[in-house]
Order: sequence, then C-alpha cells, then structure tokens
Amino acid sequence: MRIKEGFELREICGEHVILSHGMDNIDFSKIISLNETAAFMWKEAEGRGDFDAEGLVAALLENYEVDEETARKDVCRVLDKWQEIGLLV
Repeated sequence: MRIKEGFELREICGEHVILSHGMDNIDFSKIISLNETAAFMWKEAEGRGDFDAEGLVAALLENYEVDEETARKDVCRVLDKWQEIGLLV
C-alpha cells in the first residue's frame, strides 16, 4: 500500500495533523489529528513509498517499548482507519 498523493503530515500548535495540499478553504472539523505513535507510523510509511503492515510493526518494535501483539493491533487499527478515510491507495 501507499499513502495517497496530496496528503502531508504537519505539526500545528504541537499537534500532528494530516492536511491536503492545496486546501484553500480548510474545514477544521475534518482535519485528521494523529497521536505521536500514529505520526511516527505516517513518517515511516511516507519514507518507504510502498509499505505493508509488517514493516510498520517492525518499526514500532524497534523504536518503542511495546510487545508484538500490541504493535500489530495498533498498526492494523490505524491502517484500517487511514484506508476508511481515503488516505491510502
């Protein structure tokens, strides 16, 4: 899978948010906010181009003190949400 073109992670007032390039009129009720772990996953996915859940699980295990089951559940939950709202192709 791959992050759909036109979306980028920004930090605004200490919050990690996903914005669409070229948004002239931003609807602040529809900004996608990410926690620190989800923002880390976004950066990892962005850096890989094509990525899969296993690669993100491995990155979480390498960079966070988390067990594999929890990392796998978190990755699947986040990717399902990103897919649902149209951030992935």
